[in-house]
Amino acid sequence: MTLEILTSDTLAPVRHGFFTRSGGASSGIFSGLNCGLGSSDQREVVTMNRKMVAKSMGTTAELMAGVHQIHSAKVQIATAENAAERPEADALVTRTKGVALSVLAADCAPILFADAQAGVIGAAHSGWKGAVGGVISQTVDAMVTLGATRSHIKACIGPCISQRSYEVGPEFFEQFRDEDPEFTRFFAQGTDHHFLFDLPGFCLHQLRETGLADAHWIGHCTYLDESRFYSYRRATHRKEADYGRLISAIIL
Repeated sequence: MTLEILTSDTLAPVRHGFFTRSGGASSGIFSGLNCGLGSSDQREVVTMNRKMVAKSMGTTAELMAGVHQIHSAKVQIATAENAAERPEADALVTRTKGVALSVLAADCAPILFADAQAGVIGAAHSGWKGAVGGVISQTVDAMVTLGATRSHIKACIGPCISQRSYEVGPEFFEQFRDEDPEFTRFFAQGTDHHFLFDLPGFCLHQLRETGLADAHWIGHCTYLDESRFYSYRRATHRKEADYGRLISAIIL
């Protein structure tokens, strides 16, 4: 089966990919490349999908590190010895060649990082909680401890929910406003006292606040493009029982 892999010139020449749902062995509401072991999809099928991803990244499933995502700012340092573990965290960093870093998302922002000169990479899962909580800055800090130079780190935000599709209530807006009044610029007025939140824009702001000079969003909305992406919010609006998870990965 042919997998569709989106890439960014920003991260070149480091091998990476934001995988769409195209290809894969899952069926039904998970149709395509569902890589979420936490979904109710058949585990053997998800495992098969993950093996296809690992192969396309030039490694094995055992060396494709991942985390049990909890919307935190926790970062895991991945090595060949611990790559098969799934600790509770939302980001990974490594300088070990052959170990792929992977994160899952289905509206949240997958972010891939690379300092090609230092040979240090990172991957983060950032929903709004992680973004406010500092997962982006913690990932960059962890890369620096492994030898990366802040000004040399480049980052790309993968497919995630866009502002036009991310309607939130007033209490959500107030939480951001109370955190920092400047954060209100990432909201547009919606309908019936609701707001539209710019998740990729907020993540870009956080990336630049860490000192990264080169960061961008790949520009694909998971909610709007059903043929290519899974979406938690779309599945919720349709009252579907579950949803697939998209995978993003990077490797030295």
